[in-house]
Amino acid sequence: MPRCFWCTADPLYIDYHDREWGTPQRDPAVLFEFLLLEGFQAGLSWITILKKRERYREVLYRFDPERLARLTDVEIEDLMQDPGIIRNRAKLRAARQNAQAWLKLDDPAGWLWSFVGDTPRINHFRDRSEVPAITPEAEAMSKALKKAGFTFVGPTICYAFMQAMGLVMDHTLDCDRHAELAHSSA
Repeated sequence: MPRCFWCTADPLYIDYHDREWGTPQRDPAVLFEFLLLEGFQAGLSWITILKKRERYREVLYRFDPERLARLTDVEIEDLMQDPGIIRNRAKLRAARQNAQAWLKLDDPAGWLWSFVGDTPRINHFRDRSEVPAITPEAEAMSKALKKAGFTFVGPTICYAFMQAMGLVMDHTLDCDRHAELAHSSA
């Protein structure tokens, strides 16, 4: 099956590409998990995060925002000893802060989707050189998230989040998933 340029031969990456990336997701729990994972990914490769995702789920209470909002400094220090996750104190503190900000939103899923007018943006890029790293929508999302109290949500992170959660569909035209997702989102 032809896949996007970024998908390596790693079975975990292939599964992620074929079943998750770019598929419109409106479940608030999944959106919150990915918003945090995208923040953890900052400066690293996505495959690194995919390989650690299950451990993150275990130690971060399945990304339960209610529990993460109460994460203590002692718990963060304990997490800093866990080799199964990215041991970055600022990113772990951001997970707590972002959970607190998330809980203040009335309808986080609807709010996030509002940045694309509640409809997936279907792009038709022929080549990876056409795929942007930042868009005006991602910049607007980043600015709004920061204003709402979130951190580790720059415009590049926001655009990667939008791609992953299907707010934008950036499978390239030579990828088999493009036709499937473009048709199902129409």
